[in-house]
Amino acid sequence: MKIGKSWLLALSLLLALSAVLAGCGSSGDSGGSQGEKTLIYGRGADSKSLDPIQVTDGESLKVTKNIYDTLVEYADDNTEVVPGLAERWESSKDGKTWTFYLRKGVKFHDGTDFNAEAVVYNFERWMDKDHPEHKGGEFPYYGYMFGGYKGDKGHVIKSVTAVDEYTVKFELNYPQAPFLNNLAMSPFGIASPTAVKKDPEGFGQKPVGTGPFKLESWKKNDTITLVKNEDYWQEGLPKLDKLIYRSIPDNAARFSALQAGDIDIMDGLNPSDVKLVKQNQNLQLFERPGMNVAYLAFNTEKKPFDNPKVRQALNHAVNKEGIIKSFYADMAKPAKNPMPDVLWGYNDKIKDYEFDLDKAKKLLKEAGYADGFKVDFWAPTDPRPYMPNGKKIAEFIQADLAKIGVKAEIVSYDWQTYLDRTGKGEHSMALLGWIGDNGDPDNFLYVLLDKDNAKGPDAGNIAFYKNDKLHDILIKAQQVSDQEERTKLYGQAQEIIKKDAPWVPLVHVTEPMVAWSHVKGYIPHPTGSDKMLKVDIEK
Repeated sequence: MKIGKSWLLALSLLLALSAVLAGCGSSGDSGGSQGEKTLIYGRGADSKSLDPIQVTDGESLKVTKNIYDTLVEYADDNTEVVPGLAERWESSKDGKTWTFYLRKGVKFHDGTDFNAEAVVYNFERWMDKDHPEHKGGEFPYYGYMFGGYKGDKGHVIKSVTAVDEYTVKFELNYPQAPFLNNLAMSPFGIASPTAVKKDPEGFGQKPVGTGPFKLESWKKNDTITLVKNEDYWQEGLPKLDKLIYRSIPDNAARFSALQAGDIDIMDGLNPSDVKLVKQNQNLQLFERPGMNVAYLAFNTEKKPFDNPKVRQALNHAVNKEGIIKSFYADMAKPAKNPMPDVLWGYNDKIKDYEFDLDKAKKLLKEAGYADGFKVDFWAPTDPRPYMPNGKKIAEFIQADLAKIGVKAEIVSYDWQTYLDRTGKGEHSMALLGWIGDNGDPDNFLYVLLDKDNAKGPDAGNIAFYKNDKLHDILIKAQQVSDQEERTKLYGQAQEIIKKDAPWVPLVHVTEPMVAWSHVKGYIPHPTGSDKMLKVDIEK
């Protein structure tokens, strides 16, 4: 067929325009029908499971936050507790009885009814190791936050009963000050009993909640695609039709994907790229509040870290200011305690171990290691919000350790394997971090450093550090309601931890994030788990 010159010119212009349109803007309305609002969220790693009770990693919980609802929720930008699936609640004077009044007419994604019996089922499944559906993996957060499981000495929840179809009563063995804050945590999202019973071991791949989004597909190590729950109980929400979580392990590659328009928003922005974001009027910079800590944990059950002088020596051998300057572009502050100073209860009177290699050598000599020692040093390969490049940070620390005779061999695994193996205590020392879940000091000190949580295969306390005096203080702090008294107890706890030195607390990070300007209504939550309920795309 012959084509005239005018047609050739028109065709050339059309192709050129198509190429320009394909390469600019972002993916906000791609991958769906005309007018469909799709948001693509770039992140550093895939989720481990979408059954929130069985995970502790942020990459899982940031997705499950949007699939499930909890009895109570956090406010949009802080950890104030507000109504969720429960419209209201009340407690007895002694703090041992809590009654929750549930919303009516709420449906799970599979069409079954949310009611009091569903709440009872979830808690029974979580707390009772003999429950027929207490399977598929560990249930770590339940044990962390509620003193172990049914039958354990310190277990908080005595019973959960349905008073009527929309009223649930919790009886506690003893009062727990952060009880409401704990219930609002993402791991305690209420799942469909019908769906769990169908396949308890595979439920993490086929999640069913009441949340604003439903799972459409999961391509491992690539994308998790969620679609709008058209029957969501909050009228007019969510605003997005589709929410896609895309895994791009390298921070720089993820930023390039954003600049190319392949994703709309990303976390894990390298601090060094913040200037580039500020220079681009089409991009917007977000800063997630620093309710976190990055740390180097010593496995106190292994030599030489069973000796506190060795642990104190290595505290003196870590140059925190150098780490911040080299890897955080001043968007972090040195950590001297296991909890950040944005939380109440922080003990600012504590003096940190100063960076002093001579003091480190002296302490090693006193501990019987004048010539140093060899040790495995674990570092994550995937970037984390509190640690943009774990391996490089490990190499930085490794160089200073070598100056005091400590020959550290760096060991790395993919993120999920890393969590599994450190949770079992296979390491001698390991880099890790924590983003606070509920705004209470208990969520840092008890979860990460109490003897109750120094148990594999999914230990929260990967230092496997055990101190009876500390344990007594932390349990007492859980059971008193007066915040002033709790503050004094947590101050004492931080003094004990500093002296025993099971960690080197490294930094508290203000996490930079970036999105295209057409992303509206996004608020980075301090917990690191964002409910994308009110996020919209406007072009």
